[in-house]
Amino acid sequence: MENFLLQATIYLGAAVLIVPLSVRLGLGSVLGYLAAGIVMGPLLGLAGTETEDLQHFAEFGVVLMLFLIGLELDPRALWDMRHKLIGLGGLQVVGTTLAIAGVLVWLGIAWQIGLTVGMLLSLSSTAIVLQTLSEKNLMRTAGGRSTFSVLLTQDIAVVPMLAIIPLLVVTGGTPTTFALGTSDSHAPAGAAEPLLGLVASLPGWAVTLVTLAIVAAIILGGHFLSRPVFRFVHASRLPEMSTFISLLMVIGIAFLMMLVGLSPALGTFLAGVVLANSEFRHQLEADIKPFKGILMGLFFMTVGVGINFAILAANPLLILGLTLGLIALKAAVLFALTLIFRLRGHDRWLFTLGLAQAGEFGFLIVSFAVQQTILPTPIAQVTLLVISLSMLLTPALFIGYDALARRMAASTPDQPADEIDEKGRVIIAGIGRFGQVVNRLVRMSGISTVVLDADMKIIETMRRFGVKGFFGDPTRPELLEAAGLAEASVLVVAVDNPESAIKIVTFARKSRPDLHIVARARDRVHTYELYQAGANDIVRETFDSSVRAGRYVLENIGFTEYEAAQLSRTYFKVDRSALRDLAELWVPGLPTLKNEAYIARAKQLDRDLETALIQELDEVRPKVEAAE
Repeated sequence: MENFLLQATIYLGAAVLIVPLSVRLGLGSVLGYLAAGIVMGPLLGLAGTETEDLQHFAEFGVVLMLFLIGLELDPRALWDMRHKLIGLGGLQVVGTTLAIAGVLVWLGIAWQIGLTVGMLLSLSSTAIVLQTLSEKNLMRTAGGRSTFSVLLTQDIAVVPMLAIIPLLVVTGGTPTTFALGTSDSHAPAGAAEPLLGLVASLPGWAVTLVTLAIVAAIILGGHFLSRPVFRFVHASRLPEMSTFISLLMVIGIAFLMMLVGLSPALGTFLAGVVLANSEFRHQLEADIKPFKGILMGLFFMTVGVGINFAILAANPLLILGLTLGLIALKAAVLFALTLIFRLRGHDRWLFTLGLAQAGEFGFLIVSFAVQQTILPTPIAQVTLLVISLSMLLTPALFIGYDALARRMAASTPDQPADEIDEKGRVIIAGIGRFGQVVNRLVRMSGISTVVLDADMKIIETMRRFGVKGFFGDPTRPELLEAAGLAEASVLVVAVDNPESAIKIVTFARKSRPDLHIVARARDRVHTYELYQAGANDIVRETFDSSVRAGRYVLENIGFTEYEAAQLSRTYFKVDRSALRDLAELWVPGLPTLKNEAYIARAKQLDRDLETALIQELDEVRPKVEAAE
C-alpha cells in the first residue's frame, strides 16, 4: 500500500509541476505528460518497474476517448465519412505499409519482417493525435475530420493485421521476448486481444456469428435499452449511480468486443455513435470525461517512462535517423494522399504532419510478431524505440503545423474587395449570426442596407439565399466610404473581432460626427472601449438574451408574467444607465480591480439597482392584485 501511494504521489506531482508549465510555454499538454514521464523514469529513476501494469490500465483512456468522440458524431455524419474511411484511410494504411516494407527490403531485410514492420509503423497514435486535435479545436476542420477518418480506419486495420502476421511465420524460429523499459511486452487496451474462453474453442464460422451478434446487440441495446435503463438509474436520485452506469456501459462493451478478438475502442465508438442522439448524451459525456482525461495523461506519462534511452545512447545516429526517416516517409505518403483527395492549405499540412508518427497500437503488433517468431529481438527493440520517439516528437510536428499555418495566413495575398455599386440608409459591417438578424429585420421593414464582410464564404452563402452583400474588410476607410458612409443614417458594427469594431467606430465617428452608430460588444470592457470610441448604442451580445432568460426564471418561480416583465424591463433600463456611468470612470490599461473609483461606483450602482427593483415590485403588485 505504501509503495502504491508513493508511486501515485510521484506521478501526480510530476504531472502537476510539468504539464502546466508545458501548456504555458505553448507546447501543449501531451508533450508535458511525455516530459513528466521522461523526468520520472529515464532521468531520475523514480518510476519504471510498474510501467507495464499502469499502461494496461491507462490505455483504457483510448477506449473512453473514442466513446466520447462517438457521442459527438451523428450516425448520418459517420455514414457521410464512409468514402474517407474506405478510400483515404485504406490507401494510407496500404500505401504506408508498402512504402516502409519496400525500403526495408531494399536495405536487405527479409520481406516477411519488412511487411510486418511496415504494417505496424503505418499506424498512427490515436491517443496523442485526437487529444491534440481536441485541445487545438481542430476536430471540426476538414483536415481534422480527414485525420480522424484515417485513425478510425487504422484501428479497424489492426484486426486483419493480426490475422495476416501468423501467415508470415518463418519456419525454424523460436519464440522470443523483448523489453522497452519493462520486462515484458504489453498490448494497448484500445487494441484487440486474443479470443477468450469458450469463444476461442468455437469454429471460425461460429466466432463470426458471435461477433456479428455482439455488434448487433451493442447497436440495438444502445438504441432501445439505454433510455429505460438510464431512467431507472436516475430514479434512484443518487448522483454516483449515473457515473456507475456510464462506466458499466463502456467497460461492458469493451469486454464483449475483446471476447471476440475485436478492438474494444471500436465497440465503444460504435456505442457512442448510437447514443449520439440520446437525451442522456450530455450526462454520459460529463460522467466519462474526467476518467478519460486522467487515464490519457497517465498513458502519455508511461510512454515517457518506458523510453529505453540505453539503446538510444548506444546507437544515437541510427535511432534518430530511423525515427526521422519514418516521419519523413509517412509524411510523403500522406502528402500524396492530400493531392489525390484535394485537401488544401492548412488542412493539407494538418493531415500530413498530424499522422506522420507511429502509434501505440504498434506495441501490440510488435509483441504479437515476436511471439509468432516474425521479429528478432534486436529489431523489435529498435522498432519499439522508434515508435516511442516518433510519438514523443508528435507535439513538435503540431508546433510545426502551427508555424506553417501562421506563415501561410501571413503570405496569402488578400482577395480584392468587391466593387460596391449600391448605397443604403444603413451600413452593416459584419454579417455573422449577430449581423444577419439585424439585416433581416431592417430589410423586412423596407429599409435599404449595404452589407460588408471580410469572409467570402459568408457573403457567398448570403447570395445563395438572395441577400446581396459585398466582400471586403470593413476596417478599411475607403471601403466604408464606397459603401456610402457620407450619406448613411445608421452604421451597424457587428464584426466578431473587438479590435476591428473599435477601429471602425473610431474612423466613422471622426468622418461623420452626426452618424448614429450601433455597435456589438463582447463584454463590459469592450463596451467601455466602444463608448469612448464614439458609439451611440452598444449591445452586449449576450445581455438581452440573459435578461430574457432571467425573466423566464422569475415567471417559473412564483412571479406573474406581468411582474417578471416589469422587473426585467427595469433591470435593463437601470443597468444600461449604470454602464454609461461606469464607462466614464473606466481607465484604459488599468485593471478594474485596481480602479478604486470604479469599484466604489459599481457597488453603489448595485445598491441602486436593488432598490429600483424593490420599488418596481411594490408598485406592480397592487395593480396585479386589483386585476385579480
